[in-house]
Amino acid sequence: MKMARAGLPVPPGFVIGTSFCAEYLRCRAMPPGIADLIRSGVAQLETSTGLGFGGNRKPMLLSVRSGAAVSMPGMMETILDIGLCDSTVGGLIRMTGNPRFVWDSYRRLVQTYAEVVRGAPAQPFDALAREYVTSERVDSVRDLDAGSLRDITTEFLGVYKRETGANFPQQPVEQLEGAVEAVFLSWESRRATEYRRIHGIKGLQGTAVVIQLMVFGNMGATSGSGVAFTRDPATGENRPYIDFLFNAQGEDVVSGRHSLRSSERLSQTLPGVYKEIQMVRARLESEFKDMQDFEFTVQEGKLFMLQCRRGNRTPWAALQIAVDLVNEGVLDRAAALKSLEGYDVSKISRTVVSPQSGTFVLSKGVPASIGVAVGGIALDARALGPKDGRQRILVRRDISTEDIAELASCSGILTNLGGRTSHAAVVARQMNKVCIVGCRNLSIDLDARTCYFDEKALREGDLISLDGNTGNVYQGEAQITVELPTRLLETVESWKAAGAILT
Repeated sequence: MKMARAGLPVPPGFVIGTSFCAEYLRCRAMPPGIADLIRSGVAQLETSTGLGFGGNRKPMLLSVRSGAAVSMPGMMETILDIGLCDSTVGGLIRMTGNPRFVWDSYRRLVQTYAEVVRGAPAQPFDALAREYVTSERVDSVRDLDAGSLRDITTEFLGVYKRETGANFPQQPVEQLEGAVEAVFLSWESRRATEYRRIHGIKGLQGTAVVIQLMVFGNMGATSGSGVAFTRDPATGENRPYIDFLFNAQGEDVVSGRHSLRSSERLSQTLPGVYKEIQMVRARLESEFKDMQDFEFTVQEGKLFMLQCRRGNRTPWAALQIAVDLVNEGVLDRAAALKSLEGYDVSKISRTVVSPQSGTFVLSKGVPASIGVAVGGIALDARALGPKDGRQRILVRRDISTEDIAELASCSGILTNLGGRTSHAAVVARQMNKVCIVGCRNLSIDLDARTCYFDEKALREGDLISLDGNTGNVYQGEAQITVELPTRLLETVESWKAAGAILT
């Protein structure tokens, strides 16, 4: 709502308030009046867009997202492409002239709906997708052509019935109501409950549900999805911090399952969009008076803003951002001091690897935080926790927000895939955990409890060091030094001495 009022390009939509979630969780049934609210909202979207929800000529597709009062990145569900079914596929192909995009969206919906709404396992869908990828000799499902995507969608519909015991719902209204219910239920999911426990979040009555017109990042070479922060959430520096994936939907970016590129290719391929994103950065901070985390989609060269929230950050970044926002005239000193409540400012520091450390570099990935973590390799939850007086580094192919308990109990995270703006990396950074993602020469053999950096093999329990400042991964224990943000601390102390009053 606030983004739309600020004049940003937001797809039209409507919101179902948190009171409906609270009532649903209390009664375990859809509250009275919610069906009428959904019908009314959908009718208004149809009027404003000229599209028809469930129409077979110009079908309208919707996204269903959570919207809690407190930012909980990746902890609740999102379902995209609602409205696709056997009767609307043909109309969307005729309307867009892009059968590859349509079948890609349909196969995404079938799998997501099975997992999120019906609780089906991902494995049967993922296994079938791998078969197609291998057969077609491509890198991922995203590289399959229209014919293969049509075939895989047909098979997905069969997997859906086998795993859920029912046919995939062919009525878009049924899909939409099921998606809303799933978002309500996700408030009580294990990961959301654990997140609120870890961060002491209490007193909320549930999540709102945001229903929006779909915009598509998977429509081809000038489309894509991204996540950005208005400033670097690890260091606090005022610079672009963007991960973007061409020809992809948002789940591809935030899931942690794909290697992502930062903003370089986006700025080269779509310079107008990149320039617009820089303008959005400034406008968001002016509107919300703080560093923001935002998700966006580019559909055939046009930018759309999906959602934004206060950006999670490291303590070091929090201090840097507070000082810079005062210097830039965005905040006054009292507001900046208030933004630092909850941090023990006097103890903010970061560790760096000493130049004379001389430790062997195993790999270099993408740093998603700052600091240095030293610990024994742990390949899954059972190997985590302090052992023999040593912390553990969680080493995985990828991580997701389902791993929140593991993220909380390790001293650092290293992954082969994923981006620095994936939901799990965002959560790790908020916990002030050292996190390095996208380590391309890392492979893992779980059966042998061994990981490989190219040809170098390390067993579970072997000591490694993660340098979250550079992305370097070291064998053994790196020598470290501690840096203090002396200038920033002096600035904050001068504010207090000058009598800035907390409000």
